[in-house]
Amino acid sequence: MKVLKFGGTSVANAENISKVIEILISESKKQNIAVVVSALGGITDELIKAGTFASLKDETYITTFDHIKARHLETVKLLISIARAKDVSKNVEAKLEELKNLLHGIFLINEFSNKTRDKILSFGELLSSYIISEKLKDKIKLSELKDSRELIVTDSTHTKAIVNTKLTNKNIASYFNSNKAKVIILPGFVSRNEHGDTTTLGRGGSDYTAAIIASALKASDLEIWTDVSGMFTANPKLVKQAFPIEEISYQEAMELSHFGAKVLYPPTVQPALQKNIPIYIKNTFEPKAKGTLIKKKTSNTNGPVKGISHIENIALLTLEGNGMIGVPGFSKRLFSALSIAEINVVLITQASSEHSICVGVYSNDAQHAKKMVDEEFAYELSLKKIKPLLVEDQLAVVAVVGDNMKNHQGISGRMFKSLGQNNVNVRAIAQGASERNISAVIAHKDIKKALTTLHNRFFEKQVKTLNLFIVGVGNVGQILINQIKQQQDYLVKNLLLNIKVIGISNSKKMIFNEDGIDLSSWNTLIKKGKTRTHDTFFKEVTDLNLSNSIFIDVTANEEVAKTYKDYLKESISVIACNKIACSSKYSDYQELKELSRKYNASLLFETNVGAGLPIIYTLNNLVNSGDKITSIQAVLSGSLNFVFNNFNENNSFYDVVKQAQAEGYTEPDPRIDLSGVDVARKILILAREAGFKMDLKDIKNESFLPKESLKAKSVAEFYKTLEKQASHFETIYNKAQNKNCQLKYVAEFNNGKAKVSLKEVDKDHPFYNLEGKDNIVLFFTERYPEQPLIIKGAGAGAEVTASGLFADIITLGRN
Repeated sequence: MKVLKFGGTSVANAENISKVIEILISESKKQNIAVVVSALGGITDELIKAGTFASLKDETYITTFDHIKARHLETVKLLISIARAKDVSKNVEAKLEELKNLLHGIFLINEFSNKTRDKILSFGELLSSYIISEKLKDKIKLSELKDSRELIVTDSTHTKAIVNTKLTNKNIASYFNSNKAKVIILPGFVSRNEHGDTTTLGRGGSDYTAAIIASALKASDLEIWTDVSGMFTANPKLVKQAFPIEEISYQEAMELSHFGAKVLYPPTVQPALQKNIPIYIKNTFEPKAKGTLIKKKTSNTNGPVKGISHIENIALLTLEGNGMIGVPGFSKRLFSALSIAEINVVLITQASSEHSICVGVYSNDAQHAKKMVDEEFAYELSLKKIKPLLVEDQLAVVAVVGDNMKNHQGISGRMFKSLGQNNVNVRAIAQGASERNISAVIAHKDIKKALTTLHNRFFEKQVKTLNLFIVGVGNVGQILINQIKQQQDYLVKNLLLNIKVIGISNSKKMIFNEDGIDLSSWNTLIKKGKTRTHDTFFKEVTDLNLSNSIFIDVTANEEVAKTYKDYLKESISVIACNKIACSSKYSDYQELKELSRKYNASLLFETNVGAGLPIIYTLNNLVNSGDKITSIQAVLSGSLNFVFNNFNENNSFYDVVKQAQAEGYTEPDPRIDLSGVDVARKILILAREAGFKMDLKDIKNESFLPKESLKAKSVAEFYKTLEKQASHFETIYNKAQNKNCQLKYVAEFNNGKAKVSLKEVDKDHPFYNLEGKDNIVLFFTERYPEQPLIIKGAGAGAEVTASGLFADIITLGRN
C-alpha cells in the first residue's frame, strides 16, 4: 500500500485535477493506493474570509460564498461527463447549501468560534475529495471515497486538534483491511472528536492526514505531491540558484519545515519516522522529476549544510533587568505567561549572565505577549527590578540546517562572517546542542540578501556573483560595459566570477534588472528608463539589497562623488575613476577610508592615477609591507604627455590640444588637464596613500598657460586664447629644443611637499623617451633609495581606463 497526498495547487482547477488523475491511474496499476487531497487551491482562505465577514455582520460574505460555489460548480462542469454531471452538481450544491446556512447562522449571532471555524473549513476538503472521487470513477472502477472524519479521532482542541493515535490506527486498519478498492480518496485536514464534532489538524494538515494513514497501514511509501520538485536548498522564489535536495533525513526535514519550508507540514514527519516510512516530495506538474526523498540516513553529497530556510514576520521579545540575576523562576514565569496566552515561541536565547531572556514570536502575537508578560511581572516592574518587555518588530529568522554540521568546524563562523560582510545585522542567535540548526534573527528587509549570501556560501562556493551598479555611460562607461559583456563567460569558467550588471544610469535616465541587464541592448533600454537623480538611484540600489553589490562611478561629477559615503554605509563597495572624492578635503578622504573599514566595503580607485596602470596598487603594497615613501617623481597626465609629444614646429599647440580632445585623451573640458589641476589631484592622491596628510591647496601648481587662457570662462573661449597665444607656446617649445630637452609635465613629491610644473627634461632622464600618452612613476623609498621602482605604460584613453575599472571589479571578486 502506498499513500499519496495532493496539495491545493495540485487540485486547484479541472486542468490540474486531470493531471492528478493521470498519476493515480499510473500508480494504481502497480499497487493499491490511498489518496489524500486538499481543498481546491485558495478555497480554505476564501472560507475563512466568508466566516470572518459573516461574524462582522458584513454581507460581503455572500459574495465570497458565491465565488466559492462558482469555482466548485465550474470544476464539476469541466471534469465530469455530461451523463453524470447533473447528479454530481446536485450533490455539490446540497453541500454548498449547508455551508451557506452555517454562514448565515454566523451572520445572525456574529460569532466565529474555533469550533464553528473547523466546521466551515472542512467543506473545502469534503467538496474537493467528492468531485475528484467522482471523476476517478470514470477511469478506475474499483475506487471509492472515504470521509477521513470517520477514521481520525482527536481531542476537542479545535483548529489544531491532537490525534488519538490508538483509536485512529484501529479505525484505519479496520477499514482498509476490509476494503477491496484499488484507489481510496480521502479528504485531508479534517477529523472528529469522540463526540462526533468536526475538528481540523491545522493549516497544512492534509500532509499530516496522509502521514497518519501511512503510519497506521505501515505503507511502503508516503508521497507528498505539490507544485515544486522537492524540498529546495532555499526558497527558489527568493534564491534563484536554489536547487532540489535529493535526499534529506527526517530530522533535517522537520527543521526545514519548521523554519518555513512550506512544501511540508512539520508534524507530518513524526508518524513516518516512527515506522521508518520513506517520504517523497514530488511535483504534480513534473511527475518524472526526481523530487526529494526523506529517510532515516542520507548521503552527504552536498556537504554538511542541507538547506537554508526562514520564517517571516517575527518579533523579538526581551525581558531584562539586574533583578533577574541569580533569582530562579523568571524563565518559568515568562514562558507560563506566553503559554497561557497561547502564544507560540519560535526561538529562545538567554545569556549566561542571566541578565536577559530573548524569545522570538510571530509579529501578530507581539503586543498581546507584551501585555501578558508585563502583567505577570507587574510587581518587579514597580520595583524597577526589571524593565518593561522590549518588543522589536519587522524581523525574521534564518536557519542553516544539516545533520552533519556538528562534525564540521567553523559552520557558524562562516555563516555569521558571510552575513556580516554583506551588512546583515544579527539581532539574536540560537543553536541547539545537536548543532543540527543554527538560527539567527535579522531584519525582515534583509531576508533575500541573507538567503542569497548563505546559499552562495554553502552551496555555490565555486562561483561568486558580483552585482554591479554603473553610473556614467560616456566613452569609458560604454567600453567597460562591452568589456564585461565580452568576458562574462570567461570569468565564470576561469575565475569562478559571475558578474551581473544590475543597474545602469546616465545623467538623466536609469534602468535596473535584478536578473542582470541585457548588455547587448542596454543603450536602447535606457532611453525608456526611469528618471534618474542621485537619491532615486541610491534608493533603487538599497531597496534591491543584493549581496556583493558594487557601485561604479564612471563620471567626473562632484555630486556623484559625494554619494560614496552613503553606499559605503550600506556595505556597498565603491569603484571610481572619478578623482574628486579622493582629492577633496583630507577629512572627507579620511572619512571614506574609515567608512570602508567600518562597514567592510571596499573603496577602490586605481584608475584615479595612471588609468589602467597598477600605480596605487603598487604603492599600497610598498606601504603595507613596511616600506616608507621618500620621494615620488611622475608624469601622470597621458593627455599632457600626448600634447607635448606631438607639439612641434609643424603642429600648433592649438591643433594638438584639439586632436587630443578628439581622440579622447583629455576631459571634455581640456582646461582640467592643461591647467595642471588634474595632475595636482593625482600626486595628492599618491601622497595621501603614502601616508601623508595633505590637501589640494598644499600642492604648488606652476602653470605654463598664459593668464588669458587661465581666465577663459568657456571651452570655446579657452581655444581662442590658445590660437591667440600661439607665440607663447612656441617660445616654450623652442627654449626646450635649444637645450636638446623634451617638455614633460611633471609631478613631484619630496619631504612632505609636492608640486606640478612643466619641465625641460634632458636625454639622461627616465622621462625623456616617454612616448605618446604614456605615464611613468618613480617611487623612491627606504628600500629603493637610489634606483627607484618604476611603473610605466599607457596612462590615458578610454580603453585602458575601462580596463583599470574592470581590474578593480575582478580584484573585489577575488577578495
